[in-house]
Amino acid sequence: MLKKNKTLIKDIDENQSAAIKAAAKIFYEGGTFIYPTDTIYGLGANPFNNDAMTKLSKIKERPVNKQYIMLIGDLESLMRYVNFANELHLDFLRKIWPNPVSVVLTLNEYYQSILNAKTVAFRIPDNTFCRKLLDEINMPLVSTSANRANEEPVNEYNDLIQKYKYEVDAIFYTKKGIMPVSSTLIDLSSDHLFLVREGKMKFKYLTKQFDSIVNKISTED
Repeated sequence: MLKKNKTLIKDIDENQSAAIKAAAKIFYEGGTFIYPTDTIYGLGANPFNNDAMTKLSKIKERPVNKQYIMLIGDLESLMRYVNFANELHLDFLRKIWPNPVSVVLTLNEYYQSILNAKTVAFRIPDNTFCRKLLDEINMPLVSTSANRANEEPVNEYNDLIQKYKYEVDAIFYTKKGIMPVSSTLIDLSSDHLFLVREGKMKFKYLTKQFDSIVNKISTED
């Protein structure tokens, strides 16, 4: 893993392929890094590496057992980790993703024991860098806002570099700018759709999409 005083700072737009390879290497080695997402900048790590999660939680100043949103590459990959409360939920996710919508789902029994949690929020991000990185690692990637507990997320790349250059193994940034709005967070761990946090995408729109799936099936029956 890269040393703290050798933090890699890389503009992803100069050579995206090299940035993805570097991020994947840090991921596999149990490091932490900051990267742009389809919402705000994320602090990333391997959710199945205890050392990586301990480092991430220390940076965030949050309890080690705190659950974080995970990015996932596609629905086929997601199905390795979760059980759906209703088969219609898969059709709903297929309709709304990729998008800045994070969804709380029930982990299957195996991953409940691995992660010591019953549910986790997942998202297929609408961001090219994230999607290519997820294809490269072929695993979920932690995505939590780049900030300490009770502080506002940092979203200007110069500020990120100044604040975190000695705390993470790499900072991957873009000069194109990002929209500093968190993902909408919904709970789909039961039959019904619940709003946890409204962000970029309006819950009213998501409810409409969910109802259209349910109504379509009801009509066919």
